[in-house]
Amino acid sequence: MNIILLSGGSGKRLWPLSNDIRSKQFIKLFKDENGKYESMVQRVYRQITEVDNDADVTIATSKTQVSAIHNQLGNKVDVCVEPCRRDTFPAIALAASFLYYEKNVSRDAAVVICPVDPYVENSYYEGVKKLGKLAEEGQANLTLMGIEPTYPSEKYGYIIPKGKEDVSAVSEFKEKPTVSVAEEYISQGALWNAGVFAFKLGYLVDKAHSMIEFKDYKDLYEKYDTLTKISFDYAVVEKESSIQVMRYSGDWKDVGTWNMMSEVMSDPTKGNVTLDDTCENTNVVNELNIPILCMGCKDMVIAASGDGILISDKERSGYMKPYVEKISSDVMFAEKSWGTYTVLDAQPGAMTIRIKINAGSAMSYHSHEHRDEVWSVLSGSGKVTLNDEEHFISAGSVIRIPRNTKHSIMAGADLTVIEVQIGDEISVQDKKKYKN
Repeated sequence: MNIILLSGGSGKRLWPLSNDIRSKQFIKLFKDENGKYESMVQRVYRQITEVDNDADVTIATSKTQVSAIHNQLGNKVDVCVEPCRRDTFPAIALAASFLYYEKNVSRDAAVVICPVDPYVENSYYEGVKKLGKLAEEGQANLTLMGIEPTYPSEKYGYIIPKGKEDVSAVSEFKEKPTVSVAEEYISQGALWNAGVFAFKLGYLVDKAHSMIEFKDYKDLYEKYDTLTKISFDYAVVEKESSIQVMRYSGDWKDVGTWNMMSEVMSDPTKGNVTLDDTCENTNVVNELNIPILCMGCKDMVIAASGDGILISDKERSGYMKPYVEKISSDVMFAEKSWGTYTVLDAQPGAMTIRIKINAGSAMSYHSHEHRDEVWSVLSGSGKVTLNDEEHFISAGSVIRIPRNTKHSIMAGADLTVIEVQIGDEISVQDKKKYKN
């Protein structure tokens, strides 16, 4: 089974835990069978491989999410990186070209497109597997999964099937309606459009070539920023006459707001949190190193991180986006392929960061033109490379790195380092990389 997971997200809907680098699918609020916290993307990958251990998973995403994907999934998946945002049709066209031209996947192989962030049980991925088999059978060019509605929602588009069988031809598509119109659609047997569909790879590659002039994956990648922004639904789905839909009646939740997330979180609180006996239906996530005490809180969500603090009625949390967009602040936490960094203090001319580097991982070999750095090792061991000279480090080591010094750090055991940056210009752009 070939699966392309679409991993987007602006980082606004689960602020302050999510940001432009750390989207909601990377926040660890769920638990696996061993009671270990996992993120949405880890949960989704685990579920896919439990259903099909041989599944070939490719994640289509932006540059800002690549480090978090590698941090959480290692090299278990392929990553198809969009050079810039161009909506879902260009993203899927690029990913399909990646499978065909770079991975040599057969034109007759079935490919299933799924969003990376639904909260579902394994039966959903059993349905995804069935969707792939339907695509292989070739009864239609496109096969969609339609979710049987549990209420008349205004948030989703609707698929109107021609019949009420488990698999039916599609009559038409409807945009997000009002509640009363949604009720009418549901009375006609309409299904939620969850953005899950399958096709033979050759179909999509040919479709992409008919709409975009390109030679292969590398050529499409190079001209990606010139492509028209358009959704897959508008570009392909709603124009396809050979299309069918498969019903899915299991549990399915689009975890897009704190209100929805609070329904599926493994624990009502995470972090240093105390709720008094009068609190009701309140969820708290605390990523700060200070305690949070809640008293008399009812129907609330509270989230605290280095990026900010949210205190909201659960229902109102779904309307936070325009307010969050007015908040201007630098990202204070991010996951990298080698570990994580957390900004502890920032002021003109200096920044202090806590860096955690996973055992066996290393930063890139790089230098800075406009700042000096001092690394103080709190725990763990490893080695630092300074201008091609290696130095072994352990707890208590202090490394001074003048500007224009090539440097890298590798963890032998999990490393925790305090990094102090000093300079008139401190920015992520001040970085020159070298080959090790």
